Amino acid sequence: MVKINIINKSRHQLPAYATELSAGMDLRANIDEPIVLHPLERRLIPTGLYMALPAGYEAQVRPRSGLAYKKGITVLNSPGTIDADYRGEVMVLLINLSQDDFVVSDGERIAQMVVARHEVASFCEVEVLDETQRGTGGYGHTGVK
Repeated sequence: MVKINIINKSRHQLPAYATELSAGMDLRANIDEPIVLHPLERRLIPTGLYMALPAGYEAQVRPRSGLAYKKGITVLNSPGTIDADYRGEVMVLLINLSQDDFVVSDGERIAQMVVARHEVASFCEVEVLDETQRGTGGYGHTGVK
């Protein structure tokens, strides 16, 4: 288990896992008044959370499946990445992909956050890459069946 220093300036509980095997923790809106998201509108929604992730970790902000399926609300830059050196407020970039207005209320669970390890990479320039069975086959190259 990784320990994360966090400041909670919201009126709500800290993010927590809903079940023992959950990968993500719900993030809640921390707003003074409801925000109406019109169809195709996007807004940054504050959470009131500030954290210091350890080196080698990131936090990924992802959509909540229920909001996406039932209401057409998703995280626009999904997954949004919170880097270990970021110290600002955790914000969630929501977009309304439905045809109806959606009201974001204070304390509403608007996204989920997954904390994950990551590697630091370095590039080594070469003239030729090794051959593979796939080769240069890109989007949809394996067919539909």
